[in-house]
Amino acid sequence: MSILYTPATLGPITLQNHLVMAPMTRSRAPGNIPDALMAEYYAERSTAGLIITEGTSPSPNGLGYPRIPGIFSMDQIEGWKAVTEAVHRNGAKIFLQIMHCGRISHPLNMPPGARVLGPSAVAASGNMYTDTEGLKPFPVPEAMTEDDIRTSLIEYAKAAKNAVTAGFDGVELHGANGYLLEQFFRPNSNLRTDGYGGSTENRSRFVLEVVDVVTAAIGEGRVGIRLSPFGVFNDMPLYESIENDYTYLCKQLNLSAPAYIHLADHSSMGAPQVPDSIKATFRNAFKGTLILSGGYDAERAESDLAGSKCDLIAVGRPFLANPDLVERWKTGAALNTPDVDTFYTPGPKGYTDYPALCD
Repeated sequence: MSILYTPATLGPITLQNHLVMAPMTRSRAPGNIPDALMAEYYAERSTAGLIITEGTSPSPNGLGYPRIPGIFSMDQIEGWKAVTEAVHRNGAKIFLQIMHCGRISHPLNMPPGARVLGPSAVAASGNMYTDTEGLKPFPVPEAMTEDDIRTSLIEYAKAAKNAVTAGFDGVELHGANGYLLEQFFRPNSNLRTDGYGGSTENRSRFVLEVVDVVTAAIGEGRVGIRLSPFGVFNDMPLYESIENDYTYLCKQLNLSAPAYIHLADHSSMGAPQVPDSIKATFRNAFKGTLILSGGYDAERAESDLAGSKCDLIAVGRPFLANPDLVERWKTGAALNTPDVDTFYTPGPKGYTDYPALCD
């Protein structure tokens, strides 16, 4: 009997199936404000049990890529309301992914007065695309003071409250892929010598504090976190104690009790393989919902659910190119191929024009 298409629970929330649309940056928010095109995009994909939005900044300082949305202004809240209402009309639940880009940013992609911040003054290797001047090297971020850290915690909590005001069922904290939370956790980007740096315990502190303040702001059962153990994106190299560090973080998160942990495995796109031992550690040590993502098709998703390796399955690119992915997987229909050239370009092409089976 299929599990994938049956209802699932996520804390106090009931989902219409076990399939999650993974968060994917799409750079379709002009002026960092969600618009009607974004509402159409998410509504088209709302046969998922849960939708996790693209990374959304909690503050002007958290912006990084061109045209990513925020959740810190009234215009942004109103824009997101149209998205949540459209998704809820079709039966899906939707969480906002809160993403502070930290050092993965550039002033040309930020409003006047915003600051590129990080745990330490260490630039990431590589370049950031800007609409005005093309590719630019990542700048050296300002090392956050303890006042900056306290301000950031307030911004995360306010962003979560704004998300609830906008109609979201909860939020996912982006602790993966080299953004601010992971920048604090990883030793290559965190060279601090205060209580937020050095030991595994200290490097975990900011991540755990964000989980706690956001949970206090909007309540238990509404907060998840995404992690990418063994992920190397955005200049996050592997290091000797990485598995021990993530094991420690897993156990501490279990005490903080987020609704879910979402583990990203990008090996299908060329990143290092996430060891099965890490996934087993999270399965055994974390008592909340575990979401796995990374290169899934319907058969493997069904197998991992049946084997109790996780509770929910998240998929990204298949949902990007197939708004009716649930029906296609159910019936074994052929899938549309994602158009990589339009992943981050403005407008409807490669966004809301993928054909559905009924077209």
